[in-house]
Amino acid sequence: MEIKIFQIDAFTDRLFGGNPAAVCPLDHWLEDETLQNIAIENNLAETVFFVPLSDNHFHIRWFTPEIEMDLCGHATLAATFVIFEHLGCTDTEVMFDSQSGPLKVTKANEYLELDFPSRPPQKATLPKNISDGLNIQPLEVWKARDYLLVYNAEEDIKNITPNIEIINQINIDPGGIIVTALGNADDVDFVSRLFTPQATVFEDPVTGSAHCTLVPFWAERLHKTDFRALQISKRGGELLCRLQNDRVLIKGKAVTYLQGVIHV
Repeated sequence: MEIKIFQIDAFTDRLFGGNPAAVCPLDHWLEDETLQNIAIENNLAETVFFVPLSDNHFHIRWFTPEIEMDLCGHATLAATFVIFEHLGCTDTEVMFDSQSGPLKVTKANEYLELDFPSRPPQKATLPKNISDGLNIQPLEVWKARDYLLVYNAEEDIKNITPNIEIINQINIDPGGIIVTALGNADDVDFVSRLFTPQATVFEDPVTGSAHCTLVPFWAERLHKTDFRALQISKRGGELLCRLQNDRVLIKGKAVTYLQGVIHV
């Protein structure tokens, strides 16, 4: 059986930036073991699969090399980019059915805008394995799906060097560790990075789903609803975000790195 495959760099307008995702359009669902093996073979942070329900309505699933995820922003952006740019969809809106409920993605000029659920964090206590594995300790600890660690300044976020061996002793299935602070630049509201213990890709380059927690957190803290956010990983990415009631709208761009066929 032949399956089309695309590799898309999401939340960027340049190759080798943003977060790469493998995108596999399917006519029907394959066995879960096969989907997981494809994700293992791709060895990227996420591989996304989708099956059409109608011309612009799809069922979507996301896999890391280790597990199936409940929500993934950059891979959803990548999948929508493929639907518009490579599969000939002429609508301006795409709907996905997912583990996290209905997700809408809309063409917004040169951007694609994700409509995702808001996941406000609650005050939490940091596990010792995470604390011991951080060279800089946070000022505050919060948690939704992911731990959210708040720091004093952007320089702290840049200078965090996690001890992977120590942090990998904890499993936050399916979550990760977000570190965040206010941005230095006047046009950047906040910055972040995200680490995922026991994952093949320990630091995720750009994480749309993390902003489902970051946006409501900073909205409460800064008393505003519109944000320009940067994820300051080595590859880096830009996200334009808005809190709209219990939803988080996330705009980003994407580019195609490769396309081909796999045989299963």
